[in-house]
Amino acid sequence: MSAPWDPEDLAVIGLTEELHLSSRRPDGSLSPAITIWAVAVGGEVVVRSAYGERNGWYRRALERGAGRIRCGDIEHDVEIVDGSGLDQRAIDDEYRRKYARFEPPIVSTVVGHAHTLRLRPA
Repeated sequence: MSAPWDPEDLAVIGLTEELHLSSRRPDGSLSPAITIWAVAVGGEVVVRSAYGERNGWYRRALERGAGRIRCGDIEHDVEIVDGSGLDQRAIDDEYRRKYARFEPPIVSTVVGHAHTLRLRPA
């Protein structure tokens, strides 16, 4: 099991609008980063696929299980694991709170479903 997030890093991630996520290819190189919304809930960093589990980046990230994030001044290797066992309602609430300035139809693409990945410090 990986160590918990540093509280300062978790706070930055929780406040920064976008996170850049790359998954680690089998040869050890990183895929091109995707820009994604992320939330910090209950000491966890969570991302969701707005277009479901068939979205290419989501499938690759879950299958590969490792990657790197950039967010603000933070750059960190991460373990990427299924987050369906997390409190999905709390995650929905945090997405709605954090991204409230966006129109509800946009925010609704990342709430109400469990295409959730947990990012843990590696």
